[in-house]
Amino acid sequence: MVNIRDLDPSASPLDYYGAELRRAREAAGLKQAELASCIFCATSLVGQIETARKVPTRDFSERVDAALCTDGMFSRLVGLVLRSQLPSWFQPYAEMEARATYISSFQAQLMYGLLQTEAYARAVLGVTTDDNLDARVAARMDRQRVLHRENPPLIWVVLSEAVLHQEIGGKRVMREQLAHLLHVNDQREWVKVQILPFTAGVHGGLQGTFNLLRFDDDPDIAYTEDFIQGHMTANPQALKEGSLRYDHLQAAALSVQDSAALIARVMEERYEQQPNTDGLGVA
Repeated sequence: MVNIRDLDPSASPLDYYGAELRRAREAAGLKQAELASCIFCATSLVGQIETARKVPTRDFSERVDAALCTDGMFSRLVGLVLRSQLPSWFQPYAEMEARATYISSFQAQLMYGLLQTEAYARAVLGVTTDDNLDARVAARMDRQRVLHRENPPLIWVVLSEAVLHQEIGGKRVMREQLAHLLHVNDQREWVKVQILPFTAGVHGGLQGTFNLLRFDDDPDIAYTEDFIQGHMTANPQALKEGSLRYDHLQAAALSVQDSAALIARVMEERYEQQPNTDGLGVA
């Protein structure tokens, strides 16, 4: 059955996307099933997206643009839709993060969002509720597009060693996450990762995770968050304090090369391959 539901396009980016998809499809003289056949998806998916019951993906949007000859409109809209799935208090930071030219991050407990695998992100975001989980995971992964832009930011991340040992999502998820971290650290020259070892003792990050964003044409920003919301500031004194703490963390952390060796060692010793029921190794 065709999924019909009146939308208020001004209600949200998702509603706007759905209304525009229906308008473009009908203008092309296609039924939902016919569009679905053109873009190789289920008819129900087209209906759910047109009625704002499901969040579109970038792949879906690119296929729609090709099928309806919409000159990339849906590929452009989907970024706005995905960003709207982030918590409202986080969206301003995500916008600034996407524009930054230099990102410094200290993470005390979790992998930095721009370096998370999809499985790791799903485990983190699903810890309290599964509601709208697919959309929230898609939004987090979409943030990583900054890594693939023409002029990506220089990203320097200091991770507490605790991040490597805190098992998120199970051993397989952690092994894949640490392998991804090693790959990014090795293959992307603008991304560097240092590990702050347990042996560092007292350090400048004991008060928690924080990020510093630098821009070509805007004031620098310091970002922190608690379990309720995030906090951004361009206060010069806060930035000075954050920069000093970060410098101390970098100095206390292992070198990039020694950090990679530690990541590899933890991956093999703590998250080694587990035999499955057929006796075959599972990555």
